[in-house]
Amino acid sequence: MTRRRPASSVGRRGERVAARALRRCGYSIVAKNLHVAVGEADIVCIAPDRRTLVIVEVKTRVGRQGERERRPESQVGARKQAKLRRVAEAVRRSMRATDRPIRIDVIAVTLTKRHWPRPPRARVRHIERAVGWSERRR
Repeated sequence: MTRRRPASSVGRRGERVAARALRRCGYSIVAKNLHVAVGEADIVCIAPDRRTLVIVEVKTRVGRQGERERRPESQVGARKQAKLRRVAEAVRRSMRATDRPIRIDVIAVTLTKRHWPRPPRARVRHIERAVGWSERRR
């Protein structure tokens, strides 16, 4: 019998791994799990250029060794992208950052099962501009 891990603990771990990877790459974390009227932004940060506001959606999976990998980012379909655009616009307004460029990235984190629940060895893929954004939407 296999025990399932609560999705929330996997997601939280993935968000911590993603935040650490962003900081290593020069991003400044502004907020985590920021709730706005239309949804939630997993991570809000400022890009290394110190100007661009980046909304980051984190997708995490726990994979087994040797198992054909299902990529976490495949869960960001058309509906989720539309919602992320609405969330990004709401975050932009709430932070009064309408003068900043904005983009929506996805960070895909794959934790290997043999490392669970110890500190994870994770594969992290940062997909910049994963969700199209038009500045004309403002």
